[in-house]
Formats: sequence, C-alpha cells, structure tokens
Amino acid sequence: MSHDIPAPPPSNFHRQEPDYTAPRFAPDAVQVGRMQSHLRALYGEAVAASAWPELLRLMQVYYAHKTPAMLDWEVSHRARSRFTERDAILITYGDLIQCPEHRPLQALEELASRCLKGVFSALHILPFYPYSSDRGFAVIDFKEVDARLGTWDDILRLRNDFHLMFDGVFNHVSSQSPWFREFLNGNPDYADFFTVFGKDDPVSPEDLKRLFRPRTSSVLTSFETLHGPKRVWTTFSPDQIDLKFQNPRVLLCMVDVLLHYVMRGAELIRLDAVTYLWDELGGTGVHLDQTHRIIKLFRDVLDAVAPHVVLITETNVPHQENVSYFGNGHDEAQMVYNFALPPLMLHTFQTENCERLAGWAGTLAAPSAESTFLNFFDSHDGIGVLGARGILSTEEVDAMIARVVEHGGLISYKQDVDGSETPYEMNITSYSAINRADAGESTELQIRRYLAARSIALVLPGVPGIYLHGLLGSSNDVDAVLDGGEKRGINRRNLDKDELFAAIDDTSSATSRIARGLCGMLKARRARKAFHPCATHRVFAVSASVLVIERAAVQDADRVLCLTNVSSRPQTVVINDPAWTGACFDDLLSGAQLAAEGGRLDCRLDAYQVCWLAPTEGQP
Repeated sequence: MSHDIPAPPPSNFHRQEPDYTAPRFAPDAVQVGRMQSHLRALYGEAVAASAWPELLRLMQVYYAHKTPAMLDWEVSHRARSRFTERDAILITYGDLIQCPEHRPLQALEELASRCLKGVFSALHILPFYPYSSDRGFAVIDFKEVDARLGTWDDILRLRNDFHLMFDGVFNHVSSQSPWFREFLNGNPDYADFFTVFGKDDPVSPEDLKRLFRPRTSSVLTSFETLHGPKRVWTTFSPDQIDLKFQNPRVLLCMVDVLLHYVMRGAELIRLDAVTYLWDELGGTGVHLDQTHRIIKLFRDVLDAVAPHVVLITETNVPHQENVSYFGNGHDEAQMVYNFALPPLMLHTFQTENCERLAGWAGTLAAPSAESTFLNFFDSHDGIGVLGARGILSTEEVDAMIARVVEHGGLISYKQDVDGSETPYEMNITSYSAINRADAGESTELQIRRYLAARSIALVLPGVPGIYLHGLLGSSNDVDAVLDGGEKRGINRRNLDKDELFAAIDDTSSATSRIARGLCGMLKARRARKAFHPCATHRVFAVSASVLVIERAAVQDADRVLCLTNVSSRPQTVVINDPAWTGACFDDLLSGAQLAAEGGRLDCRLDAYQVCWLAPTEGQP
C-alpha cells in the first residue's frame, strides 16, 4: 500500500483535434481477451466479432487526442495511489448557485475558489447536460453543456483546482432526445434503441410485477409513433426512456459518451442507476450478470486507454447487493456509494445509540487496495432506505421513517412484487433530518449534533462526499415542493450567490459555523495518513452512546482514535490497549491533551462532542 500523494494529470490533458500521425493505440492480448469475452457473454460469438472493430476504433480515436504529456504521466500512474487521505468530494448541481451577472457554473467557480480549495479534492457536478425533467437526469444530449448553466470552458476551468466527477446517466434518455425522436419518426437506425412492445404484444402482468421498481409509475409508457402506438420501457418516469443494451450499438454509443467525458476532463464517472441497465422480463431486472458485464467492459476500456479514471456505481440497494459492484476488487467499479451509511447514521442520532452502526462498521471492508467506498450522509435525492434493510429491523426502519416525517420530511415509495408500495427514500435535508425545527433546542446544540453526525462519514474507511446543502446545513425547502410538486425539491433549493457569501462570511451565522466546522474536520483529516482509505480500522464496543473507531496506517506508523458522542448527555468511556501505556494524545480538533495511564484511556465527552486523538509526536 502506497501513501504517496499522486500528482494530478497534466493541464495539457487532451488535444482538441486527434493526432493520427502519432502511434495508434493497440491493446495487448490480455486487454483484448477481456473485452472480447464480455462482448461474447453479452451478445454471442458472431455479434461480438462484428462489434469489436467499432469498440477498438472508439478507443483509438480517443487515444489520438491524448497529449505526449498525458502519455508520460500515465507511465507513473499507480492504481493503488489513486485515493488518499487528502480526498473529499463536494457534490453540487451546476446551477445551484445563482447570480445575475454570471453563468451558474461561473458562480460555482467563484465559490470553489473562495471556500473549497484546500478542503475538497474533487467536484461532482450533477448532470449539467441539456435535460427535460428530473433536474438533469432526463438527458437530451449527452455531449453538450446546458446553455443555461454555461459552457465546456466553464467546466474545464474548474479542473484547474479540482478533479472532476461527471454523471454517466446511461440507463435512459429524455423523451425529447434526438435518439427517441428518431425512433418515434420511424427511423430504422433507432428502431432497436429502446425496449418496445406493440399494442398486441403479450406482456404478462406477473412479469411486470416481478420487476424491482424504484418508482410507483408504470414500467411501460405508451407513445404514438409513425408505425402506430408502442409501449416503451420506462423504469423511472414516462419522460425517461430506458436504453436497450441488448443492442450492441447502444453499448458502443455509451462507450463513445464515456470516452467523451474523459476527454472533457472527467476523472471520476458516476454510473447513475446502473442497477437497472439491462431490461429483461422474467425476473427482478436488477443485478443481472449482463449489467455487471457492461460495467466490467467500461472498466476494461478505461484501464486500457484512460487508467486514471475512476468508475463509481450508484446502486441504492441493500448493502450486500451494493458491494457486489466492486466485482473482485480489480475488475469492476473502483468506488461504490456506501448506501447503508446514511440511514444507519440517522438511526444512530435519532435513538442516541450507536450499536447498530458500530456492529456494521466493524465488518466494513473494500475487496482490494484499488477500491473503496464513497461515504456520504445526504445527496441531491435524500436519504435512501434500502441500504439499511437487513441491518436495521423492519420496526427500526419504520420508526426512523416516522421521525423523518415528524421533522418535516417526505417519503418516496417503490412498487413491490405484490403490487404494494414500500418506502424507498426519505426526502429531507440532512440538517432537518437530524434536528427538528420546533424542538425548542439551542442552535448551539443542534449544530453540535449535526457536526457529530457528519463526522462519522469522515472517519470510516473510504472517501467522504458532501452535498453542498449538507456543507451549508440547509433546512427543508417546503416552498420548492409546493411550487414544483416534486418531493426531492425539498433538498435542491437554488442559492443566491451574494446571500450565500454573506452568510458564509458572517461568523455568527449557523451556515458559517457549520461550514467552518466541517471544513476544519476535513482539513484535519487531510493531514493524517491514518485516514487513508486503505488504512485499517478497528471499532471498540465500549459504549452504546459513544462510537469509537481507530484508524491506523501501519506503514506510516500513524493512527487516530476517533470518538463521537452520539447522545445529548455527557459521556465517559474507558478504552484499554496495552500499546498505549504511557502514551499522550492530542485532540486534532480541539487541541486538548489526554494521557493514558497503564494502557487505560479515560475520555469524558460533552453532548455530541467529537474527538480525534492522535499520539503526541514521539509517543508510541
């Protein structure tokens, strides 16, 4: 395991035009064998043979855009050095910050330059492509920037100070996309781009019920086409038309888009809703071997021509199914959203009991040094429920949901096999989920509780990701829900740039105190090798009210003992370790010092206090 901080790719990343005088990319025999085996498994021998030349061509065209500086840099690139303790991802919409004088992406650049440099290593800009609905996730054109947000130049400027993360919304397209319009117009080139049933085609209601659905809308939506009415597969909404990956042309188009994003500066690519990629009746429609094959093919393509790029799978499902997208740790996603963490964190602070979280955290492990978790609490969608299934009991999940409703949150549902509806997602901001507005508590206590909850995602193995509204401690935006009729709008309020900057600059405001508290923890985290994603972790079961996790980077002899009081009452915990005999500790967050007597460390924590204890320099 290497703790060397990897140098960023060179600024002269790609050429605007390909250089076909340079040596042509030629994959080695192992790379060819892996990619061709995936194609054969997906499409059979004959179709795979016909698809391979086009896949190779796409890689060669991309490769011809790479500059000599990029090729030289790749020689020194090491997969195991991809993630370090210095990594943290800020997640935001490209238009979340509004300013009359500038395009939204330029306003984001100003915020990034002013507040995020030296704290976050990467920016995840949620879909910034032209779209028709779902705040960007019904994509009209994969290769363009929505003119309302800015331009590709605005995106590229952000890369001067941050790694960039793009969304690969590959499961579906907008009903207004050119591809779907050509299908409606009867263009034979697009007749097989979508999963389609004619008016008289038999579709068993039992087969439709058997599908795992993240929504309650119908999976089939009727459209009038040149050739008559057709029913089209729509997993998420009537405006989001599933692509038919059984057609190899669709797969090749998505590889083209994937490489286009790399050429535009993406170093991390989030595969949105990838669970549902392969549409097939007769089963649940999720976690299919074909879906895993496609992700592995994407990984092989990137490993061959862009080995610095990370694939991240977004699969809001129970934990064991979620981690299956790591593959064997070397052949599928390098990073997986840790969907169990948000509901477990919420349950912990609702109940002031960390036993469920601690028990799960003790088992948490990525399958290799090349893979890790994206640890998050909130997202642009809300807090998923499914990640906690099998870890929390049904009664505990129901109680958690009831408390979220009491805090002003909303619940989104999915359709089950029997036709019933069950909770899928809690739509609420992370601050409102933790703190009830009418609880009669002091702002100080609520901020402490909030920062304590957020700290847990910073100490678990992985890379932390923080949504901009989470960084600011935003409360529920009920008006947005009433205006737009969309539950997820509760956590997607657009922000006026001047008002936001004024709140950040006002050190007495809750916004400033929360942002400074989180940024302070992130800065402390960046300075310690013990927080490297591959560093070991150990959970001490010493108290139901205090979560105790030790992180240790053995190679660098660095360790940090992280204690979080999850309760509203002071707590005292005793931790024993013979290795600490005579050791003194510095709290990285407060500067306080503690000493271990005979290997016994007595710690008193105030309500919701967080301590990160590191041995004083020169101590064991």
